[in-house]
Amino acid sequence: MQTRLAKKLGLEAPIFAFTRAKEVVLEVSLAGGLGVLGAIAMSPEELDEACTWLDERLGGKPYGVDTVMPMSYAGKGEEWTEEKLRAMISPAHHAFVAHLLEKYGVDELPDDYERKGEDLLGWSDERGRAHLEVALRHPIALIANALGTPPPDCIEAAHAKGVLVGALCGKKKQAMAHKAAGVDVIIAQGTEAGGHTGEVAGMVLTPEVVDAAGDTYVLTAGGIGSGRQMAAALALGADGVWMGSVWLTTTEHVEYHAPIVIEKLLEAKSTDTVRSRAISGKPARQLKTAWTEAWASKESPGYLPIPMMWMVQAEAAERIYHHGNKPLAGSPVGQIVGRMNEIVPTAKVMSDIISECKATLKRMGALGGM
Repeated sequence: MQTRLAKKLGLEAPIFAFTRAKEVVLEVSLAGGLGVLGAIAMSPEELDEACTWLDERLGGKPYGVDTVMPMSYAGKGEEWTEEKLRAMISPAHHAFVAHLLEKYGVDELPDDYERKGEDLLGWSDERGRAHLEVALRHPIALIANALGTPPPDCIEAAHAKGVLVGALCGKKKQAMAHKAAGVDVIIAQGTEAGGHTGEVAGMVLTPEVVDAAGDTYVLTAGGIGSGRQMAAALALGADGVWMGSVWLTTTEHVEYHAPIVIEKLLEAKSTDTVRSRAISGKPARQLKTAWTEAWASKESPGYLPIPMMWMVQAEAAERIYHHGNKPLAGSPVGQIVGRMNEIVPTAKVMSDIISECKATLKRMGALGGM
C-alpha cells in the first residue's frame, strides 16, 4: 500500500477522504489515510476553528483542505455585489422555484427559524484565496482546488510552505493544464463521482491522465467504495484514491445532513443519481429527485451560472430540508451510493477498504505467478 505519494506524505494507505465533516477527517487520518476538509461552506473563521480542532487531535498526522477557486463564474474580475447578481436573476426563475415548492407542499420556514442563508463568496476566487491563507497557517499537507487549475500565485504560496497542491480534472486536457501549472497531485475524477464531474468514466480517464502526467502524482476519484475498487485504481497506475461519497453515511457525518437526505442515501441504488446543473449551474452528479427532473424539463427557465444558480434556490433548499420533503430533497453523491446502505463508523470503512485491497492485490499477484 506504500505508493510514491503515500511514502511522501507518511501514509499507511493512499486513501484521500474528501469530506466537510472534520470528525471524518480526524478518523481517516488517524487510520493512516489523509482526511481532506471541504471548506466551501465555511467562512475563513470557521475553517480556522476546524483546522485548530484537528491540530489539537491529530498528533502531527497529516490532513488537507479542499476549497474552490473557479476559473469562471458570473462577475469574476468585476466589482460585484449581491444586489447586482440578484438583479441578473429573472422573475421567471423565482416563479419557477415558488411553483415547485407549492406543487410539492413545502411550507414556509417558521418565524423562529434561524436562516443560514447563501454564502455567495463560497463560489468565488476571493473566498478560495481566503481559505488558502487560513489553511497555510496550519500544518496541512495538501491544499486542493475542486474547480479548475489553481492560480499561479496560490500554487507558489503553498509550495513556499512545503504544501502539496492538488486539483481535480475530468479530461486529459485539464490534467495537462494542471501539470503545466505546477500542480503536484492530479485527481482524475470519473463521471461516476459525486459532485462536479465530467463525462468520462474513471476506467478510461485514469490511465489517460496517468500517461499524460508523467512523474506527477495521480489519484483516482469516482466509484471507489471498496478495497477491490481501490486495487483496480492502483492497477490503472494511480498513486491512490480520492473518495468523497462513501463518508456521507458514516456515523461521524450523518449530523451534517438532514435526516430525510440520509434516508434517501441509504435507500438509493447506483442508478438513482443524475449528472445535473441543478445545484450550482455546473454539471454535478447528485441524487435524482423531483427537483433535478423539474429543472431539466421543458417548463424550466434554464440553469444559471455560478453563483446565481445557488442564490435562486438557497431559501428553497432550507425549506425543503427543514420540513423533510422527500421528493425534492437531494444531495451530491456518486454512483457508489448503491453500496451505501447502512450507517457505519469511518474507522470501519477504512479498515474494510484497506484489508480488502491488500487481499485483492495478493490474489492478483498470485494470478500473475508472483
